[in-house]
Amino acid sequence: MLTGELRSQVDAIWNAFWSGGIANPIEVIEQITYLLFQRRLDDLHTLEENKAIRLGKPIERRVYPAGADAKGRDYADLRWSRFKNFAPAEMYTVVGEHVFPFMRSLGGDGSSFAHHMKDARFTIPTPALLAKVVDMIDQVPMDDRDTKGDLYEYMLGKIASAGQNGQFRTPRHIIRLMIEMTAPTPKDVMCDPAAGTCGFLVVAGEYLRDKHPETFRDAKLREHFHHGMFHGYDFDNTMLRIGSMNLALHGVDNPDIRYKDALSQDHADDEEAYTLIHANPPFAGSLDYENTAKDLLAIVKTKKTELLFLALFIRLLKPGGRAAVIVPDGVLFGSSNAHKELRRLIVEDHKLDAVVSLPSGVFKPYAGVSTAILFFTKTNSGGTDSVWFYDMRADGWSLDDKRAPLLAENLLGVNPAQALSEAEHAKNNLPDVLVRWRRKDGAERQRARTDQSFCVPKAEIAGNGYDLSINRYKEVVHDAVEHVPPLEILARLAELEEEIQAGMKELEGMLG
Repeated sequence: MLTGELRSQVDAIWNAFWSGGIANPIEVIEQITYLLFQRRLDDLHTLEENKAIRLGKPIERRVYPAGADAKGRDYADLRWSRFKNFAPAEMYTVVGEHVFPFMRSLGGDGSSFAHHMKDARFTIPTPALLAKVVDMIDQVPMDDRDTKGDLYEYMLGKIASAGQNGQFRTPRHIIRLMIEMTAPTPKDVMCDPAAGTCGFLVVAGEYLRDKHPETFRDAKLREHFHHGMFHGYDFDNTMLRIGSMNLALHGVDNPDIRYKDALSQDHADDEEAYTLIHANPPFAGSLDYENTAKDLLAIVKTKKTELLFLALFIRLLKPGGRAAVIVPDGVLFGSSNAHKELRRLIVEDHKLDAVVSLPSGVFKPYAGVSTAILFFTKTNSGGTDSVWFYDMRADGWSLDDKRAPLLAENLLGVNPAQALSEAEHAKNNLPDVLVRWRRKDGAERQRARTDQSFCVPKAEIAGNGYDLSINRYKEVVHDAVEHVPPLEILARLAELEEEIQAGMKELEGMLG
């Protein structure tokens, strides 16, 4: 949790960029990312130096080489701890002409983040702004992993609040719900094929730290966590850099975050490679058949990206692998052959576990489209028995463009500090979703269709053309209203008419 003081520090850095002439929030976060990376490289080098001194040996893994760079500048001057003390004009020259070329040539401190640095551009316009921002970033405590991660998340939140490129962010509490419901294990291999800022992977990593601390006491599991567990791809290099940095600051050493156009490239290398997929892909528009990966068209012949992404997830999962993905409501009830075939495929050839209907304002102010979360398991042999439905009506925040919290901070999210009252539940359904999900194979089977959650047998879903919209199966209880018989109403009208006539005659008599 960030303190008010830390938030103020981040706000001050952000405002310095804006007043210094960089108004694009994506550019601001990119420049901050580069500077944070420099600070991280210096910390890594210092760690290696200290290790060498303790062991009385030469430095094993140098981040900064000995000697000078191609332009004759000592590599030691490229370290954050050195250039932060330079005069603004000299600092500007060192960072622009030496630090950035060095960063672009790195290719790795072994991390995927370093790999994405080859197109890094230095766009801070003046020495004064650079000196001011470096000084501010230097004041921010970066020793604690939680603080580093939370700081970066807070900055990423500013991309959304600036109203630009907000589609890159799924609300954190919705991500947390999906992670809690799928409950990742230390042996899972996770992927987000539309990774963006890597929010799903970050939250999954935090979940494992919280629920499976034993992961970090076992050498094999620890190695898997840092080098084999987290995979993501995107076709936006800026997002790859930001997402990689997000994972690095949350303590994942070397995730596999790479450039890939998920729907256009064939997936032979990744086929059946993952045990868990979380995603909120950009469902918009359609692709030409020529530009669509042939292995996806073999699953479902369509140009619609929302259906192609679902086909992709099925292809990427290992048998027994699970997926939790956000889809627009049209996927649930669309009547085209491709829509029906894909739903049939998930229900009949694999195992559809649940459909959680989300309130339509969840993605405001960027989109008002109604969405749902699909949970399914790849089996290649069926297994759908009954499907659990939940009608989520509130997520703890207002469903207008402001998305203001409706409850105190300790009552928000999936795991509030205490059990919610009925009135509080009406404003935050997330804890209830999680509790009822865990009972989906037991008590939930007995729930009535008038309840907020219930189960529907597979046969009924098949009989409805594999329609997965909750309204198809939900029963609405109408309040009993007693209507007065028409003759009684007419008799009462006649009485009123007589009273009015009598009153008029009385009035005439008084006036006459």
